[in-house]
Amino acid sequence: MLRSLIANRGLIVALSVREVLGRYRGSIFGLAWSIFQPILMLAVYTFVFGLIFRSRWPGGTGSRAEFALVLFSGLLVFNMFAECLNRAPGIILSNANYVKRVVFPLEILPFVAVAVALFHLFVSFLVWLLFYVIAIGVPSLTVLLFPVTLIPLIFLSLGIAWFFSALGVFVRDTAQITGLCTTVLMFLTPIFYPADAIPARFRPIAGLNPLVPVIEQVRRVLMWHRGIDLQAYLPILILSLVTLWIGYWWFEKTRKGFADVL
Repeated sequence: MLRSLIANRGLIVALSVREVLGRYRGSIFGLAWSIFQPILMLAVYTFVFGLIFRSRWPGGTGSRAEFALVLFSGLLVFNMFAECLNRAPGIILSNANYVKRVVFPLEILPFVAVAVALFHLFVSFLVWLLFYVIAIGVPSLTVLLFPVTLIPLIFLSLGIAWFFSALGVFVRDTAQITGLCTTVLMFLTPIFYPADAIPARFRPIAGLNPLVPVIEQVRRVLMWHRGIDLQAYLPILILSLVTLWIGYWWFEKTRKGFADVL
């Protein structure tokens, strides 16, 4: 896995740049759309939850801006995972020429999908940071730990991308299944509400959601000015590494059958 990543790092970067630029090619504003979208969504969340619902985050200052920032910090994590999950089933299917006609390192295609999702997460984070400075002030130094909190998310997303990209070749219903799972997962993940709001009898079930500890760690360093909770961080890091290994193993195990199916 690491050998392929290092050997093909230039190709991964080139394909990632092409993917990002190609997504906005032909539009009037071009790459600026990647900035406009998170700005618009943050404004909508502030208006709906702050002015209409008058929501306040428990344990915070009670300001509307704070609620929007807490909510948006959770969406940073979920949106990246959702993008990787939804794109995964079509990664190999949309690059069938690489399978049938060219000797190509197929295992790097999920790398590219995760890299593109990371780019959009980075842009959204810059929007979050700018809004934080305007609404609240200079953030705490704990914001520098934000990349560390994302390591389990990256490993988890990459493992999921490898697994479902291979599964999507053989089971074409995978795309519909992942789309449905993403919608359900959005409401079962504490994005619009704190994890403490989940009834006690359902918390063991909610604990099976790997995004919960990642979101909690992100909010700790971005919003609550605390360091990383290692007791919660290490288990999800280990789980993400296991998922990464299983996903890559499954991809390598099934890749020999891609050409026959396609």
